[in-house]
Amino acid sequence: MTPRVLFVSRERFRLPLDDTQRRKWDAVGELLDYRIVAAAQPGSPTSAERFLLAGPTRPRALDGALYYLRLPWRVAQELRRFHPDVVIAQNVHETVIVLGARAAVRSRARVVLDLHGDWRAATRLYGSRLRALLNPVNDVVGPLAIRRADAVRVISAWTAGLVRAEGVEPRAIFPAFVDATAFRERPPAPLPARPRAVFVGVLEGVKGFDTLAAAWPRVAEALPEAELHVVGRGTLEPLARTLVNRGASWTESTDAAGVAAAIDDSWVLCLPSRAEGLGRVAIEAMCRGRGVVGGDAGGIPDLVEDDVTGLLVTPGDPEQLARAIVQVLGDRALAVRLGAAASRKGEEFAPTPAAYAAKVRALVDGLR
Repeated sequence: MTPRVLFVSRERFRLPLDDTQRRKWDAVGELLDYRIVAAAQPGSPTSAERFLLAGPTRPRALDGALYYLRLPWRVAQELRRFHPDVVIAQNVHETVIVLGARAAVRSRARVVLDLHGDWRAATRLYGSRLRALLNPVNDVVGPLAIRRADAVRVISAWTAGLVRAEGVEPRAIFPAFVDATAFRERPPAPLPARPRAVFVGVLEGVKGFDTLAAAWPRVAEALPEAELHVVGRGTLEPLARTLVNRGASWTESTDAAGVAAAIDDSWVLCLPSRAEGLGRVAIEAMCRGRGVVGGDAGGIPDLVEDDVTGLLVTPGDPEQLARAIVQVLGDRALAVRLGAAASRKGEEFAPTPAAYAAKVRALVDGLR
């Protein structure tokens, strides 16, 4: 009998699914009967055969809080209606809510915490400073979810260490799905003539975008010919506008093909994160044959070997970040060497949709 699995997360989907999401969930659907409780992007329908999405609410500042306030009822409803064998909840807050809903409706579903990063960063490194008021609550929720879940799945050796520190052994360790189709469909492009760095990600402190903004004037002074391309949106957008005024380019949003093109037009990816579960964009850059200047934090060192596939820098240190960027952009041979090694590394962390789905199925089977 095909296992029934309910996936619960804060992820924002757009229906109909884009090619990346469709390939992932089509593969999962070959092995599991699943439903998804999550969020919808603005303008997206909120329901389909397998999707039950919550649309954005106003005021925007309350969207997250209202989402989590309504989530227990939405999960309880699906537990009664769908009767899943297993619930896979992405990250600790969703897991605690699922555990509460399971108790309320007396469901026998097993609950898996799908941990993608350090739960403590959610209130310390994302969004407004008001989130810091939730630090004490957040510090309790993480260990509670880890210890009470029936199993924990993590995405990297680093996230496994976070779980083991709470006295729990992860049931499975495998990366989050990265659809590398757009990044593998052709051989890596040669480096462009002009040295360029690219940043791809949310414009938040957790990604170290403020550090990059402080570092770039130092890079420009040392290498006037160097260019910077920023891809992403977030609360630090004013810093992106300042960089644009100093000659950088900024793309607020693009698809996977656009990200691949931005990487191809660069010599190196900058990912100076303060916290990172693994770093999907780093994997994508490696598949395109580009090295990474990355923060020595979280799961980034699981991908970036210093002076082999990239350069590691201390998070929050703009001077060190600037020196590393100058080192790569000022030495084409170094950029080529790092990119060649990164290309080989990227292949290890970008499984096919079928391989990813098989790992999820094995996780579920181990709980039945």
